[in-house]
Amino acid sequence: MYLAELRLPSRSAAEDALEAAINKRTCYNNVYPFGVFDHWEEVTVPLHSLTIFYGGNGSGKTTLLNLLGEKQGLARRSVYNCTPFFQTYAALCRCTTTGKRWREGKVLTSDDVFDDLLDQRSLNQGIDLARGELLQEYRQLREERFQMESLEDFDHLKKLVLAQRKKASGSDFVRRTLGGNLRGRSNGETALHYFTNQIQEDGLYLLDEPENSLSPAFQQELAGFLADSVRFFRCQLILSTHSPFLLAMPGAVVYDLDELGSVEQAAIQPKPWTQLPAVQAYYGFFKDHARELEDASSSP
Repeated sequence: MYLAELRLPSRSAAEDALEAAINKRTCYNNVYPFGVFDHWEEVTVPLHSLTIFYGGNGSGKTTLLNLLGEKQGLARRSVYNCTPFFQTYAALCRCTTTGKRWREGKVLTSDDVFDDLLDQRSLNQGIDLARGELLQEYRQLREERFQMESLEDFDHLKKLVLAQRKKASGSDFVRRTLGGNLRGRSNGETALHYFTNQIQEDGLYLLDEPENSLSPAFQQELAGFLADSVRFFRCQLILSTHSPFLLAMPGAVVYDLDELGSVEQAAIQPKPWTQLPAVQAYYGFFKDHARELEDASSSP
């Protein structure tokens, strides 16, 4: 572990700081993150090797990740809702470390994955343009009669030989010339690869709903990778999610932020993942359709 706890400001301290900040500004759209945790009274959030924030929209799970990332100066790719009041609120928070220093710290979000997908698509678009040109060249080379006159003609000769082979197709010619096809991964595969590529040993990582774009099978793969990163590669992971596959990771400490509307205790308490509303909804659905599922699994 690298981070031990996050302490949020008391209600009165937040109100005083907000009033002072408003008096210094004449133009603003909203006061986020003030107001998100008004129902909490100076709550301490204990952090563990694998901590999960669960909750609906507006519950504060993403805000907690953003505050942690801001307090620790973690690298991030995508922008977030950083209003003129964000720094003011972050300054009121206290983040306690364990004394150990991570080798790499990052905030990883689903927006990062979408940006990565767009980058890949842009690259693929460039490859598509090159593919069209190469297919046209392939058709021309198939009919060409060529005689090598100097070493400068050698590269052209190699293309000619490749194009005029008996079993050579246009796709073979393009694939060999371009050195591969970057469209080999689906969106889900690209998303999974993004997280497995970003997370390294001895790291502190904050992940905001990483299950987006992932099929159930890929979510299970990601869950296994994240659990191994904590257990074997000395990573501390703090994430927000609704995925039952991630919520069920062994050793995960889960906080249900939807239940904290009237919390007054000094520290919020973990909740078993099996009792979370989203998991219970899945359980009820599959229980209601148990016979159909059993019939489907027994069919040849």
